[in-house]
Amino acid sequence: MGTTSKGIVFPDNTSNTRIWELMQTLAESADALIIGNIDRQTFTSSGTWIRPAGAIRIFVQVQAAGGGSGGVPATTSGQAACAPGGGAGEYAEGWFTPATTSASVAVTVGAGGAGGAAGSNSGSDGGGSSFGALITCLGGGGSGGGTVTSANTSIGGANGGGGGTGGDLRISGGDGGNGQVISAVPVKYNHGGNAYLAGIRRASGVATTTTTGFDGRLYGGGASGPANGATQAAVAGSTGGPGVVIVTTYTA
Repeated sequence: MGTTSKGIVFPDNTSNTRIWELMQTLAESADALIIGNIDRQTFTSSGTWIRPAGAIRIFVQVQAAGGGSGGVPATTSGQAACAPGGGAGEYAEGWFTPATTSASVAVTVGAGGAGGAAGSNSGSDGGGSSFGALITCLGGGGSGGGTVTSANTSIGGANGGGGGTGGDLRISGGDGGNGQVISAVPVKYNHGGNAYLAGIRRASGVATTTTTGFDGRLYGGGASGPANGATQAAVAGSTGGPGVVIVTTYTA
C-alpha cells in the first residue's frame, strides 16, 4: 500500500488485498482529512485552549485591548478643558496545523486600559492579548489628561497598538482623536480609536458644562475623553474596550 503526502492510502503494485478492502481503506484515510465539524472557542478572559479531537486546521484571531482616556481638571470662569481619546488595540490572525499548536495553548486576553483619575491625569494603556507565542498583539495607548485653557488649543490623541508578532495578517489599532478647545468652549473632536473588531467610540458635542467620555467599544476600541466647560469640577477618563481571542478549529 502507498500513502500520499497528505495521508491518503492507496493500492500499489505490492497490494494483494481484495478490491472492497482497498476501497474501504482509501475511504477511511480520506475521511480523516475532510472537514466535517467546526469548534469555536471565544476567550473573553485568559485561559487555556485545548485542541479538539480530530483537528485538521486551526484559525486564530487575536485582538488586544484599547487604551483608556485621560481625565480633565476643574475649571473656573472663562476656562475649559478637553482630554483626547485612547488608542485601539492591535489585531492579528493566522492559520495553524495541529502539530504547530500542540495539544494546549495558553491564551491571554488584555483588559481595557483604565481611565485617568479626575484631573489632568493620563489614562492607562490597554493590555496585550496572545495565543501562546504563536500570535501576540499589543494594546492601544492611554491618552494624556486635558489641561485648563482660556484659548484655542489641541491635545494629541494616543497611538493605537502595534508591534506584536506572528500570524498571517496584522492590523494596527486606530489612533485616538485629539481633544480640542475653541474659544474656551470644549468642542470634543476627540474619539476613541477604532480596532479591527470595534468601531470608533464617538465623543459628545460642544460642552458648556461637563461631558464624560465613553468606554471603548468591544473588542479593543479606545475610550473617548471627557470635557469641561467653565466653572466645573474635575472629571475622570473612561475605560478602553477589552480584548478577545477567538479560536476556530476545523475538525474531521
